[in-house]
Amino acid sequence: MFASVLNASIPFLLLPVLTRYLEPAEYGEIAVFQVWVSLIGAVCGLSVHGAANRKYFDYENPDKEIGEFIGACVLLLIVSTVALAIVVYPLSSIIIEILGIKEIWLWLAIPVAFSNFLIQLRLGQWQVRKKAAFYGSFQISRSLLDMLLSLVLVVVFTLGVTGRLSGTITAALIFGSIALISLRSSDIFRLNWRPDLMREALKFGVPLIPHILGAFFLLTADRAIISSKLGLSEAGIYMVAAQLAMAMSIMLEAVNKAFSPWLFERLKRNDESEKRQVVKFSYGYSAFLLFIAFIALIVGDDILRLIAGDKFSAAGKIVGWLFIAQAFRGIYFLFTNYIFFAKRTGSIAKITIFFGILHVGILYVFIDYFGVVGAAYALCISMFLQMLGTWYTANKLIAMPWMLK
Repeated sequence: MFASVLNASIPFLLLPVLTRYLEPAEYGEIAVFQVWVSLIGAVCGLSVHGAANRKYFDYENPDKEIGEFIGACVLLLIVSTVALAIVVYPLSSIIIEILGIKEIWLWLAIPVAFSNFLIQLRLGQWQVRKKAAFYGSFQISRSLLDMLLSLVLVVVFTLGVTGRLSGTITAALIFGSIALISLRSSDIFRLNWRPDLMREALKFGVPLIPHILGAFFLLTADRAIISSKLGLSEAGIYMVAAQLAMAMSIMLEAVNKAFSPWLFERLKRNDESEKRQVVKFSYGYSAFLLFIAFIALIVGDDILRLIAGDKFSAAGKIVGWLFIAQAFRGIYFLFTNYIFFAKRTGSIAKITIFFGILHVGILYVFIDYFGVVGAAYALCISMFLQMLGTWYTANKLIAMPWMLK
């Protein structure tokens, strides 16, 4: 878990340095590049790396038998990436105009998404084998290389946005290559043409794509829409506020990973007194998150100026609202666990897709009326509605004494 936290913390840790060397428009370029990588990441590999994790448990001797399945996943990655490039080529000028992304970053994002798939495939195979040391050291090494290259290229060589993105791209390509070599050297990767295994992997991965796209619309698309409607500078301002709010997001995910097994044990025992204990914890934790968000709304402006400097002071009016949105997201996490316990993950996918699409609609309206801060208002509303929708669904699946009776 430490490795995952560190990996997610890299943009936050770099924030005080990079905001002194980059202009808001340059930060906007970084934001748009990340949006594009996230979007095409749903297509590169078609999310079948998760199928390899699940397939591991189907074999009696997975280390000897899973090689062809992983090979099938890599073949799907190659085919889907080539197909993506063919589709993007005639549309590149339109994408560049809509996102405000430079052509070089448009195309370099594709090998980054390709590499990210390989990295997730390698990490997943370590995870199912419970090799935490390999998993953690690999993630941490990639994060440190990304951070080191970015600092050297931006601070020492003053390459600006080119330096920051070059660091990210180089780290991804290097560790994507290491991931593939590691799979091969571990003898769990064999390239053979197995259409049956490819179909099996697709049956697992393709249904996840709408869920991934829904999450993209809800959590990432705002930067692309801001760039398209208001320009790169405003997207950069928003991204700095979002990265500061990431501190709360990292805490939420860590807490949820600890909360899930604790909750599942109590739901399995189905004891009413323990259920009331869970409800009391949920209320207390929710109140704590909202309290933090309220404090951030009051002092967030001053903290942001201290960390990011005066160039990004406009982000101060945004950051508090993003903390409120994160608080709603943290409460949402509590309720998703009930749905996972009930083995109704399809319900989460439907919720994510619905509120992701709704969020895009709210974004367009609010940005027109309120400018860049409207994106933060829209996220608060969407996260709140998603939280309510998830609570309603969870309560239908597993009855809890929310009235403490």
